[in-house]
Amino acid sequence: MNNIVERLTRLDYAIVVAYLIILIVIGYRASFSKKKKTGESLFLASKSLDWPSIGFNMWGTNVGPSMLLAFASIGYSTGIVAVNFDWYAFVFLLLLAMVFAPRYLAANVSTMPEFMGNRYGDSTRNILAWYALIKILISWLSLGLFAGGFLVRQILGIPMWESVIVLVLFAGLFAFAGGLKAIAKVNVFQMILLICVSLTLTIMGVSKVGGLSKVFHSVPGHYWNLIRPASDPKYPWYAILLGYPVAAVAFFCTDQAMVQSVLGARNLEQGQLGVNFIGWLKILSLPLFILTGILCFILFPHLKDPAEAYMTMVTHLFPPGMNGLVIVVLIAVLVGTIGSSLNSLSTVFTMDVYAKKINPNATNEQIIKVGRMTVVAGCLFAIMMALAIDSIKGLNLFDVFQSVLGFIAPPLSVVFLLTVFWQRTTRKAVNAILSFGSAFSLGVGVLYLWVLTPDKYHFWPHYLLLSFFIFLFLLIAAVVISLFDPSPVVMDKEAHATHDLPKPTKKVWRAWILLIITMLALYVIFNGH
Repeated sequence: MNNIVERLTRLDYAIVVAYLIILIVIGYRASFSKKKKTGESLFLASKSLDWPSIGFNMWGTNVGPSMLLAFASIGYSTGIVAVNFDWYAFVFLLLLAMVFAPRYLAANVSTMPEFMGNRYGDSTRNILAWYALIKILISWLSLGLFAGGFLVRQILGIPMWESVIVLVLFAGLFAFAGGLKAIAKVNVFQMILLICVSLTLTIMGVSKVGGLSKVFHSVPGHYWNLIRPASDPKYPWYAILLGYPVAAVAFFCTDQAMVQSVLGARNLEQGQLGVNFIGWLKILSLPLFILTGILCFILFPHLKDPAEAYMTMVTHLFPPGMNGLVIVVLIAVLVGTIGSSLNSLSTVFTMDVYAKKINPNATNEQIIKVGRMTVVAGCLFAIMMALAIDSIKGLNLFDVFQSVLGFIAPPLSVVFLLTVFWQRTTRKAVNAILSFGSAFSLGVGVLYLWVLTPDKYHFWPHYLLLSFFIFLFLLIAAVVISLFDPSPVVMDKEAHATHDLPKPTKKVWRAWILLIITMLALYVIFNGH
């Protein structure tokens, strides 16, 4: 497939230009309307969110265009097996709702480093703040930029390095003009538009193939199986069963971007119902995202790269005008993600590291200056990281995303699970896992992805199993360090008291039991072939 820009009509270009002008005007107006109430801050939304807002916010954070492209690519090449990465999540969303959320809300914290700092002291808080910076840089900023560069490369047919620089400059321009605030305001609209576009694409694809029955019988039988046999080289059942939970605990239960919505809940019940709601929304990933890839496999079976599945469907099925709209919405949401990541990076570094440790007496001007320098440094790092991710061999787009997350996750999963479930965990153990354990986990990731790549060196286990083995090793290390610590500093027993935590209401239990029954039924239905 040549670049998509060759297929665009004048109407597409007109829509792209009109959309960009509207965004720039909104951004310009937002930047010159600063004399609004200062109370309109991010944190005032705190303690006011109800369950639909929490569910949609978490889902919007989780399902960006990057995952949309990745899901379509894996649907094209292997069928519905990737739905496990969304449907199996209900177990860990339940863990967040029933185990983690009550503790977070009872501790009345606004960040994850603050929660751990309350238990183990400032040293743990500082290490976790640095790890949060690494996580933002890699899992949000670099992966987001890589997905965006991949998309721009498909659309314009230009090299990856040009694509990522274009995106970074675009995101920087909006940040400078105050447009990021505007993009944040229209992001919910853009998510809804993305859902409508994907649903339309699915309906048109099913119609073109000749109905659902034809779709079902036009692909190999294993395309409809959620659970693959142990002999399956790509996604054996045991790799998903053991490996996915490591990333899922870190992502759903400890990631600031995901947990933030729950921390802003009006009360615990609304928080627990909101987390339940995202579990229901995740069911939609099959008809909205995976099915697009399967339909593309039926209609266009000879794609050179499965990662082009989504855009191939867009350009071949949509009428003139809609192509331009889809492309613009995808890029705008990606720019919003990149901009938000830059903003988070700047905030964490200037407030948690610079103002707290390096220069406690910093003036407002100095903090702003350091914040801007952090944004520039973050941009340069993300460009290099996105190009490095693009050079990964032997993995498809979906596997790249999951494997990178799989190497970031183990230390976080270990320390948060032990903090919640084992009171004997000591500060020394937590700090060792967050520092040395993180270096070990990320080091193995660098070896796997860039040095001794799995396409050439076949001694590696599946990347999901590798993530599980790292988790197991760090878990055992943390337990041993805690048990043999000569001067253990354990968490404050009062802060950890579980007998005072509120119990879930009947409404919460009903919602979760219904979701659990539904998910188990779906697993039975999609494994009966």
